[in-house]
Amino acid sequence: MKITSTSCICPVLVCLCFVQRCYGTAHHSSIKVMRNQTKHIEGETEVHHRPKRGWVWNQFFVLEEHMGPDPQYVGKLHSNSDKGDGSVKYILTGEGAGTIFIIDDTTGDIHSTKSLDREQKTHYVLHAQAIDRRTNKPLEPESEFIIKVQDINDNAPKFTDGPYIVTVPEMSDMGTSVLQVTATDADDPTYGNSARVVYSILQGQPYFSVDPKTGVIRTALHNMDREAREHYSVVIQAKDMAGQVGGLSGSTTVNITLTDVNDNPPRFPQKHYQLYVPESAQVGSAVGKIKANDADTGSNADMTYSIINGDGMGIFSISTDKETREGILSLKKPLNYEKKKSYTLNIEGANTHLDFRFSHLGPFKDATMLKIIVGDVDEPPLFSMPSYLMEVYENAKIGTVVGTVLAQDPDSTNSLVRYFINYNVEDDRFFNIDANTGTIRTTKVLDREETPWYNITVTASEIDNPDLLSHVTVGIRVLDVNDNPPELAREYDIIVCENSKPGQVIHTISATDKDDFANGPRFNFFLDERLPVNPNFTLKDNEGEHIYTYLFIYVVSALTLYVIGFILIYTQTSCKSAFKVSLMLLCYDL
Repeated sequence: MKITSTSCICPVLVCLCFVQRCYGTAHHSSIKVMRNQTKHIEGETEVHHRPKRGWVWNQFFVLEEHMGPDPQYVGKLHSNSDKGDGSVKYILTGEGAGTIFIIDDTTGDIHSTKSLDREQKTHYVLHAQAIDRRTNKPLEPESEFIIKVQDINDNAPKFTDGPYIVTVPEMSDMGTSVLQVTATDADDPTYGNSARVVYSILQGQPYFSVDPKTGVIRTALHNMDREAREHYSVVIQAKDMAGQVGGLSGSTTVNITLTDVNDNPPRFPQKHYQLYVPESAQVGSAVGKIKANDADTGSNADMTYSIINGDGMGIFSISTDKETREGILSLKKPLNYEKKKSYTLNIEGANTHLDFRFSHLGPFKDATMLKIIVGDVDEPPLFSMPSYLMEVYENAKIGTVVGTVLAQDPDSTNSLVRYFINYNVEDDRFFNIDANTGTIRTTKVLDREETPWYNITVTASEIDNPDLLSHVTVGIRVLDVNDNPPELAREYDIIVCENSKPGQVIHTISATDKDDFANGPRFNFFLDERLPVNPNFTLKDNEGEHIYTYLFIYVVSALTLYVIGFILIYTQTSCKSAFKVSLMLLCYDL
């Protein structure tokens, strides 16, 4: 048979195809198509005519994972030139030829010698050729055909991304989508149900459900409460063969955590609390803590504390520690056990971040009562005045009473008090104090012109507790007595011109007195009567013409004195008290 290159007639090598559609059958059917023949149909007369020349191919199939003892029959090649006398030799080339697929070169029967895996390779491309065994010349042109590996259900579905970790808000509506899981099946999705996956839930009911077709996991209950249970482990199964018996399956775990929402109000564990605070507590210091519990977490548990009423609102304040969520109670004003022994506060704790979806579960605040017991503390003696001002005349006798200080124990025990004066080692001690009465007396004669002012510190201590001390400043002013005569301001050496006229003032004489204004100016000037009178000179007394000059000098001196006293007192007592004392003394003198 000769075929020209321009001919459109195809070769007539015949493929007798083996097609196995049912797993497990051992019957092999074949279709033979011969040149110049038609298929004989039972009951009809065989008709002989010349059909168009050409190859008639059907696809070859080989079943994957064949485990039989003999090679698996694939199909048959046949040429119309083959008369059955063995003169035709069939040759197979291409993918797997001679290793996976072998051919009987006389009969054209093809067998598979190995177990094939469709998931590794789905088909093989081979070439068939028929040659004259005697001449080795082709009887037909080489032709290409395909052997397709037919799928069996040998792969279970797999979840490639599991296990999963996912969250969903607590109190979500039933049917809320949580996650979609997807399983893949390596089997052929175009053939049968080997890769048709159905999802089901093995663990996690009745809390969650899964859509059998899509793998979407949803909540299955209303109002799932995180505070009752937070973590769930859900096992999802994917089964092929559309879930039928005998299908293969795979599973994965989905770890679901309920996230918090603000569905719990704060609550104080007790409706009444009691707190002890010593009266010695410092203003501004923290004196206690209180806390309301909130079952929520994070910002949903944040709260603020406030004092809503009570007789201690002006004495105490409360703030919120954001880290510990505690209310910190602080002191605003000093406590005094002897004046008030207890206070009552009504304290409220309220959430700061509200979720109005759950407002029906509120109110999201709570209140409690706090009773504060003021503790008695042994306090140092308390002087009757913040500072003392006393006066004593100069030249007074030793032992003269200057004044008395008074201090008492503020506590209910009312312990006896002892007094003493604080002296530095180098100080001259001009005063002493009676340890029992607090009376201050002179120990030396005082001279106002030498020291017009003394500033001493008196200390009081309790007999029962000598370590408790109080101090007070005592300013002592030395009063003037007229114990100094006037003195000329200086020695005068007067020069008189010879042509001076009678009555002409040739000089003015002034005098000073160490005593203060009351005992000093104004002065009277006169010539000593015990000395002879010089008729050339006279002395005229101005009779107080310069009294305003003396007054000005006195006021300046007095102001200076009291400024010094003010500075001395200020070092021991408050500025306000020192100013009052100095002003009082100044006004008294003026």
